[in-house]
Amino acid sequence: MKTGGEILADCLAKQGVKTIFGVPGESYLAVLDALVDHPEIRLIGNRNEGGAAFMACAHGQLTGQPGICMVTRGPGATNASIGVHSAMQGSVPMILFIGQIARDMRDREAFQEVDYRAFFGPIAKWVTEIDSADRIPEIMARAFTVAQSGRPGPVVIALPEDMLRSGTEAKATMRVKLAEAAPTPDAIYELQKAFSRAEKPLLLIGGGGWSAQGRADLQAFVERNYLPVASAFRFQDLLDNHSPSYIGDAGLGKTPALKAALEEADLIFALNIRFGENTTDGYETFPVPHIGKALLHSHASDLELGKIYQPDVPIHAGPNALCKVLAQLDLRGGWQGWASEKRGAYEASMALPARETPLDMGGVLAYLQETLPDNAILTNGAGNFAIWHNKFFRYGAEARLLAPQSGAMGYGLPAAIAAKAEHPERLVLCIAGDGDFQMNMQELGTAMQAGAQPIVIVVNNGVYGTIRMHQERDYPNRQSFTKIENPDFCAIAKAYGFHAETVTETADFSAAFARAAVSTTGALIELIVDPEFITPKATLSQIRG
Repeated sequence: MKTGGEILADCLAKQGVKTIFGVPGESYLAVLDALVDHPEIRLIGNRNEGGAAFMACAHGQLTGQPGICMVTRGPGATNASIGVHSAMQGSVPMILFIGQIARDMRDREAFQEVDYRAFFGPIAKWVTEIDSADRIPEIMARAFTVAQSGRPGPVVIALPEDMLRSGTEAKATMRVKLAEAAPTPDAIYELQKAFSRAEKPLLLIGGGGWSAQGRADLQAFVERNYLPVASAFRFQDLLDNHSPSYIGDAGLGKTPALKAALEEADLIFALNIRFGENTTDGYETFPVPHIGKALLHSHASDLELGKIYQPDVPIHAGPNALCKVLAQLDLRGGWQGWASEKRGAYEASMALPARETPLDMGGVLAYLQETLPDNAILTNGAGNFAIWHNKFFRYGAEARLLAPQSGAMGYGLPAAIAAKAEHPERLVLCIAGDGDFQMNMQELGTAMQAGAQPIVIVVNNGVYGTIRMHQERDYPNRQSFTKIENPDFCAIAKAYGFHAETVTETADFSAAFARAAVSTTGALIELIVDPEFITPKATLSQIRG
């Protein structure tokens, strides 16, 4: 006979879990004690549960396996909710375990009591509470299945502390096996017919659940058939940006060239995307519910098909199973000129104007593009600073972008630490704004303790840039509440053992980055930039009018 905590730890090991992020709490001490007997599972202790949940989300985004987070009840759980929301909006597999009050105290508003089904229900794929230690193997197997199946997403499991201490004869079960929906022959036939009628087809790609082979099959399909491809918001790393088929990012701030491509296309193949607000410009890019042109929509979850836009050809299929079939198709369309034209427009849109400012982010980005290794991992949270590497960095076949679909500030640093913990041999670069960085800068302590120190670039312009931009557009010359008085970022980074320096001139960045890249304890580079140059192609004065 074992305790519930011991069976839970055994189940985690059986499911192949190697890393857990979290903050310890008295409500799940039985699990922490049981994990001592599983040295193959690494516990990475965070400074805040929000950072822990972000790390678990980023782990799931990077690996395709559920990121695991453990927190205590009440405040621990509510702090962690930001990562659950990010995982849901990003279609990322994740499991959050929450220590819970004892079963005999329910509904008394006991210390730190929360109804987790009610609290997390709208932002998680499944929420449950384990009432009996005998059911731990069953619920754990279901949790790992739900988190990874269909549209991947977060699962939340509450663990009453007395249940974790109770005895059970239950045994951990084998690792779950997953089924990915595959396209039917009829669906592929209808797809081919739709393409045969198209003169200007365009693919929109995105969503979760992709494998390396799925991405390779996607590239083979679009290049073989001369198809132009745009990525949905923050899915730029799904297709090699150097491919002749790639024509840019269809997220926030679309270029005029990409807007024109979406307008001119007579067929849209939405491959595994969920038609989010940012990809559709607030659902104004296409009219709802019919887009006014042929629409093919595939998704791993049938619940996404027809949810917003009604497809002419709905295809219930996961991205990998679908692209395996697509890679073999020869659609024989005469689209090479169309694809080449849109690729040329993308190339032209990548040119950045020189800025008369001491530190030009365009120059910084050009250096990073030339210098970063092919398999670099870039991360960010939310803010105008992210436009630079979200819009103007070209992600190769091995590069990855970890960024929140939810638009959460503070995601970048925890994501970079999680990536460095998973791939210590790879260069991991977090690009953060000054406001964004301060949401979770205490996680530098986690990086130091775990030996997972990335390189961090803090773009310091002394304002909440995105909000200031909107303010100047809608309420010109009435700036309020967006100025930030910042601490000494380098002093803080050095206190956590990081190499740190400040750069004020574009010409000095290359040497600073070279020093950062050879640091064995991570590095932070603070870039002092003029808030006037708020976006790559517009100034505050121009926005203000």
